Amino acid sequence: MLKNVIIGQYVPGRSFVHSLDPRSKLITIFLFMIFIFISRDPFVLSSAVLLTAAAFLTAGIPFKFFWKGIRIILIIVVLTFTLHLFMTQEGMVLLDLGWITIYSGGLIEGGLIALRLFLLIILATMLTLTTTPVDLTDGMERLMKPLKRVKVPTHELALMMSIALRFIPTLLEETQKIVKAQTARGASFSQGSLWKRVNALIPVLIPLFVSSFKRAEDLAIAMEARGYAGGEGRTKFRQLSWRTRDTMIVSFLLLFGVFSIITRIS
Repeated sequence: MLKNVIIGQYVPGRSFVHSLDPRSKLITIFLFMIFIFISRDPFVLSSAVLLTAAAFLTAGIPFKFFWKGIRIILIIVVLTFTLHLFMTQEGMVLLDLGWITIYSGGLIEGGLIALRLFLLIILATMLTLTTTPVDLTDGMERLMKPLKRVKVPTHELALMMSIALRFIPTLLEETQKIVKAQTARGASFSQGSLWKRVNALIPVLIPLFVSSFKRAEDLAIAMEARGYAGGEGRTKFRQLSWRTRDTMIVSFLLLFGVFSIITRIS
């Protein structure tokens, strides 16, 4: 199942979402995240669902490929919903079994948080699928450029985030290889008590950490051999281009945000 995780991968394409400037994508997701967490209005949240669906359709990503990739991440959404369902004790009692009580407030809060988290997972996954790691790094660096005035190493921060995203599929592939090797040696990851399953993961985690540190060291040596010395004075072969479509997308999200704030106040 780990091989299906798609966060950090890039799918080449010529769709409308692919052609957007990475800065506009990052700004759009950031604004979208703020606005859907501000508003509790059903119409605003329904509009957010439609906007996410429209973005997915225009991205041209195969649904089966996308669904296989986010299924494992949906465990977080289900867990979040369950925690709010059982821990929020507000509103009318919907179910009382003595040892467990479910309230209407827990159902509503759990549904809202799960929906918001689900939409953000979809958009964040689409960001990496439709944006190359290089463009994503450049976009983050440009957006953080004002922080250079207070001596924040924006280039290094953007590079670290980009490398982290890039190595997610690699680490998952490495984990799958280790799991298969341990299974061939007789290890079991799906049988026995919870404690036994946790102990079975130790032979996986140790070689995974060793492999990760070795890979990081090899990457650092390769960067030093190529003369990398930070972002100061570096030029770029590919220049980002902010177009009219990017302005329209960000402006539309701002209008959506204003409407969300108005519904929150009223």
